[in-house]
Amino acid sequence: MVRPELTGGPFDLIVVGAGINGVGITQDAALRGLRVVLVEQDDLCSGVSAWSGRLVHGGLRYLEQYDVALVHESLSERERLFRLAPHLVKPVPLMVPVYRHNRRPGWMVELGMVAYDALSLVKTPPFHRALSRTATVRRFPGVGTDGLTGSAVFYDGQVENAERLCVELAVDAAAAGAVIATKTRVEAPLVEQGRVVGVRATDTTTGETFQIRGSVVDNVAGAAIDRLLTDHALPPQPRLNGGTKGSHLIVGPFPGAPRDVVYYESRQDGRLVLIIPWRGRYMIGTTDIRFDGDPDDARCDIGEVDYLLGEVNTLIPGAGLTLDDVLYTFSGVRPLPYVPDMAESSVPRSHVLHDHTDTGLPGLVTVVGGKLTTYRKLAEDAVDDAFRRLDRRSPGVPTKRRRFPGAQFTDLATLTAAVGARTGLPEAQVTRLVDLYGSRTFGVWQLVERDPTLARPVHPSGLTAAELVFAVDADLARSLTDVLARRVLLAFEPDHGLGSIDVIAGVLADHLGWDAGRVAAEIADYRGWLDKLAVPDPAGPRSESFGAGIRVAVSS
Repeated sequence: MVRPELTGGPFDLIVVGAGINGVGITQDAALRGLRVVLVEQDDLCSGVSAWSGRLVHGGLRYLEQYDVALVHESLSERERLFRLAPHLVKPVPLMVPVYRHNRRPGWMVELGMVAYDALSLVKTPPFHRALSRTATVRRFPGVGTDGLTGSAVFYDGQVENAERLCVELAVDAAAAGAVIATKTRVEAPLVEQGRVVGVRATDTTTGETFQIRGSVVDNVAGAAIDRLLTDHALPPQPRLNGGTKGSHLIVGPFPGAPRDVVYYESRQDGRLVLIIPWRGRYMIGTTDIRFDGDPDDARCDIGEVDYLLGEVNTLIPGAGLTLDDVLYTFSGVRPLPYVPDMAESSVPRSHVLHDHTDTGLPGLVTVVGGKLTTYRKLAEDAVDDAFRRLDRRSPGVPTKRRRFPGAQFTDLATLTAAVGARTGLPEAQVTRLVDLYGSRTFGVWQLVERDPTLARPVHPSGLTAAELVFAVDADLARSLTDVLARRVLLAFEPDHGLGSIDVIAGVLADHLGWDAGRVAAEIADYRGWLDKLAVPDPAGPRSESFGAGIRVAVSS
């Protein structure tokens, strides 16, 4: 049966898409007193928000495009996240090695660093430092020295668990009165008398169709924004998305691996490549390939693997990485504006609120573009726009100073000590819980205090049964995949949790009343989802080029 809260009186705002921008808009709107619903065909953070390099950064390379405003905004929002979500977003050092053969000479790198610091004078991390060749090798012993002249070290932010960022925003939105409707696919805008008055939707678990009515509809579906505009009954709409695919490889520790994030210029084509320490392993990326297919179908191909491994092996001669070292891969499609004649790396990263009034759909706004780092400012702009359309005066913007639900603590060291004292758990397990939940760890542990059997571990990582219950009771998860991929993040361990899958599914089945058929279906769905992480077949299709300009996929 369709949830009555979806089909009752009209909402002020309907938000379509639960990536970082969609949940950010929903949180802001709910906190400002709008009646808002978030509608998502899958789950929170189930699209490109989960498939990035997980850096909260100012966009150093945007200085090459002279987009100073975007860099300043990004640095301001980065600093804000350090304060508002310190358990999730933390400063990390990045090293930029400088070689004689680089297309960007040392003086240009230094100039960029000075500008980067100047645009973020009020900040948590230290300013950049220039290192000599000797100091660079001392800090990064594995780096190739042929032509090396030195390096620069600067700081940005990292959100290892980007899914948790989205989940906490959605939890905060729900607490403020927002309706969160996952597993609900929007088929098309609902148009009456020449105006958009809501959306037509389908419950993907039951197949039931229904209408959700609202005064303003924000299409925030990321790289899928154009799909909402293809219904034959609608007036023709312009193409808005020109997304590009970015892929990453995950490998274990390897000879010569850096301790810093390394941000360096590709020897092959001058692109900027990153090696990112992540969850005890390394993330290598990213590519930037024009992608016109269904974003859900984006997968890393063997050409991308060859390119990225080749770049790492060139930078770190002793690495010796091969396809066999790749634990898994992932790919996402960036929600960029459609600019067909521009190289992918040059497409603007700023967001745009596209009003469909002039193309016959007043009441519909499509959010084009946006970055994880600047989601909050995008949300502020979108909610300001909604108030104007509703002809209502907006109150102040609470998200500028509102700490995340898991950030209700003085400092991480004090929180970690308090969690350890209350739970009696080993240090490694306490750290893991604090990294995932922050101060909401106490909410997880309250479940154990009520039912001590929930303290039992269900995976060698230290995952407990209590976390599985918390995922569905407090963190808005509705399926096994939701839990493993976007709440407890067991999907990103090398075994993806498959060795414990029956035990984990059994805990959820006992708590939610799933029968044997439902359990089998949930496990099958999760195994299907893991295809997104597959290491590509060496004989499969490969991307043709990674340099500037249009890139296409070709058969090998």
